[in-house]
Amino acid sequence: MVTSRIWFTREQKAELWERWKQGQSISSISRALDRRTKGGVQRIVSLHGGIAPSARRRAASALELGEREEISRGIAAGLAIRAIARSLGRSPSTISREISRNGGAQAYRGTRADKQAWQRALRPKQCRLACSGRLKWRVAQKLALQWSPEQIAGWLKRAYPGDPSMRISHEAIYRSLFIQSRGVLKKELTAHLRTKRQMRLGKGAQSNRTGQGQILDMVSIRERPAEAEDPAIPGHWEGDLLTGANDTNIVTLVERHSRFTMLVKLARRDSATVVAALAEKIGTLPQELRRSLTWDQGKEMARHKSFTVATDLQVYFCDPRSPWQRGSNENTNGLLRQYFPRTTNFSQVPQAQLDSVALRLNQRPRKTLDFETPADRLHKVLQ
Repeated sequence: MVTSRIWFTREQKAELWERWKQGQSISSISRALDRRTKGGVQRIVSLHGGIAPSARRRAASALELGEREEISRGIAAGLAIRAIARSLGRSPSTISREISRNGGAQAYRGTRADKQAWQRALRPKQCRLACSGRLKWRVAQKLALQWSPEQIAGWLKRAYPGDPSMRISHEAIYRSLFIQSRGVLKKELTAHLRTKRQMRLGKGAQSNRTGQGQILDMVSIRERPAEAEDPAIPGHWEGDLLTGANDTNIVTLVERHSRFTMLVKLARRDSATVVAALAEKIGTLPQELRRSLTWDQGKEMARHKSFTVATDLQVYFCDPRSPWQRGSNENTNGLLRQYFPRTTNFSQVPQAQLDSVALRLNQRPRKTLDFETPADRLHKVLQ
């Protein structure tokens, strides 16, 4: 049995992509568009790798439908090409070419000529990877080594500083992976991505799903202000829980600029307890040291909105299984294991002992600070 292809109107495609960007599933989009099966929506989304195609626009200099209708009427009235051109404010050569490429004066019809012009304009420009075999080889090589597209784009700038032909954005790499119709990068390379994702998901795809373990209304690290990426700007913190025996925990906080460390004792790990203890500790800091807090997606920060209201400190959440996005905090947690091995029962460790260990770390010279101590670096900020 042969089934006919499912067609979508321009309006339906626009609604499809808008819903996809909001994070709706293919099944729900199909229902909203009154489709009995999800195959049609799946085909369109897969064809474009989950990336909404750019809206087509007519070139500013191109003839419009109304002008082509005027040309058709002018021909029917027996007007000369120059007369038609004057009435439209166009060059006679433009009108002459328009008539010639659409069958001549006898066959010219405005609506048909406009439709054919729109179809002829479907000549997609080759992407950068398709134009440069050397760049394509380098990108594929690094993807096979499990480098992220962002790491590849940054490395190319450093490796080829004087060669603009060896530059590409991470977004262009993702598009070449997800949009297979480009025929540039093999689809198998997506298996080397951290998420192994086959297509782009909408920004709301994660936050709209309220399944078990999901934190509601969390703000992604990708929305963190640019200044937070600059370790030269103080006041941006990274936080996490350090776990000990019998599921006991403490909070570890590290200031990115100075690597200054604070430790907070917890009675329990529930969100209310963690948020209250954090808010109390952050409240002791001067305003210039309260800019942002980056955390992983642990449920202990489920009440992050209450924390933000209490401290005026926005919380940004890392991607799942991405500890390198809190590199300073992860490194500090490793240093803390010298004092608190995994067998430590934190319920028996008083806050005074935590403060003593934090002071020892803060007075230790750090190579990353040119062997300055975190305490001295932070003191300079507060002067």
